[in-house]
Amino acid sequence: VVADRATSEEGAERVRLLRPTTDRAWIEREQSRVFAIRSLIASEARWAPYAIPAARRPLERLRVENASLAASDFMLLRALLRSSRTTLDSLKDPRLPLAARAVLEPVTSRLLRDARGEAAIDALLSDDGEIRDSASPRLRGIRRELRHAESDLVALLERLMSRLDATQQVPDMSVTIRNGRQVIPVRREGRAAVGGIVHDASATGGTLFIEPPAAVEAGNRMRELVAEEAIEIERILFELGDTLRPGHAAMADAFDALAELDSLYARGQMALDFGASPVALRDPAETFEINGGRHPLLLAQGARVVSFDLSLGESERTFLISGPNTGGKTVLIKAIALISLCVQAGVPATVGDGSGIAIYDEIFADIGDEQSIAASLSTFSAHVRNLREILAGATEHSLVIIDELGSGTDPVEGAALGGAVLESLTARHARTVATTHLGALKHLAVEDAGVVNGSLQFDAIELAPTYRLIKGIPGQSYGLSIARRLGVPAEVLERAEALLPD
Repeated sequence: VVADRATSEEGAERVRLLRPTTDRAWIEREQSRVFAIRSLIASEARWAPYAIPAARRPLERLRVENASLAASDFMLLRALLRSSRTTLDSLKDPRLPLAARAVLEPVTSRLLRDARGEAAIDALLSDDGEIRDSASPRLRGIRRELRHAESDLVALLERLMSRLDATQQVPDMSVTIRNGRQVIPVRREGRAAVGGIVHDASATGGTLFIEPPAAVEAGNRMRELVAEEAIEIERILFELGDTLRPGHAAMADAFDALAELDSLYARGQMALDFGASPVALRDPAETFEINGGRHPLLLAQGARVVSFDLSLGESERTFLISGPNTGGKTVLIKAIALISLCVQAGVPATVGDGSGIAIYDEIFADIGDEQSIAASLSTFSAHVRNLREILAGATEHSLVIIDELGSGTDPVEGAALGGAVLESLTARHARTVATTHLGALKHLAVEDAGVVNGSLQFDAIELAPTYRLIKGIPGQSYGLSIARRLGVPAEVLERAEALLPD
């Protein structure tokens, strides 16, 4: 989603390569640069990066001594120099916030303004990538002779073609090229009258493309001139490579800076599109606070998203969310984990102002049904395996996300195991966010000061979720109410209600 907002493949690839880190200084730097770019985008000038050419391969070849580069390679290098220069010029726009430009200065200082390099390429290459006649006196002479030779040869062939008998001529056809040679079209019946070399035939075989004997010598001279032109072009391009090679390191650095700016632009545009705000970086032991949190992929879908606020004090280590299915519990805990991962990967977090996000050493998750026939795992076995790994690795510096804790087995045993897991994680001060349907687990908040209940509000009349997070109150599952709405027989529901404990 973020990479799609880059203007080049190089910038998009930089986004895809981002990985979460625990380096606080790096996270702070990336956050300041991303929001500096966002302010440039949102400014009166509406800044955007210039196109970045795919110049990685030409740069690699330019670095190698005596390596030859094609005209297309120099076209890409010229585009790189132009993009670097125009980007530098655009960042001098007085309408851009000065503070934001100062934040980006370590990147923009690596951009290059190389007028001599641009001029050297411009002098030899036209805008469509052709070598100019003026690139060298010898090339100008070769091409002049080549044009004259071609004109003379075409005139000769047209005269020969006009002398053919009407039964030998091919209507509406003229001098053409086959296998690099100038030829005339002749009906098969006229082959003996023309003589010469047959270079091709039509699909039906009725027309032959012949190089008459009188044209062979002139055709040979043209081939020689074409070969001489290719050799001279190769020499010119080789010298151009030698001219540019001393500036290779600076060009490579400018290319890297442009890609970095594009990566920052993609993230800044995402922050603008999704209304992301800077966050305060905190230690895992400190207060956890998300204001106006939203799942980034829901925002990317253009859905109407209900934001959530969640604040957990230093002593509130475990947040247990309960409530009915389709109420948004899983989306909520995924959003919490994604927000943390985004912050640590240098991507804007989809939160509002005043949010404080911790830097975790690990983020553990047990979400979804990992039942596997191949691995001989039932749903419960898969959950237990994940819980075992979480218990083995989670520390006070970790974030743990668990969905449907205690499910997949007998509810009494599931609640006992789930309760023991939460007690263990709470005791080691891991920050844990879990969801459950098991009523017994909701009592943990009464017994353990480190556990806090929460729920996502549910409209009991409409039997529809509101997706609003409520801290401190456990949620009902509303299983019987939903069953009633879906048409389960009344006598069955009455019996079910009678079986419910008081």
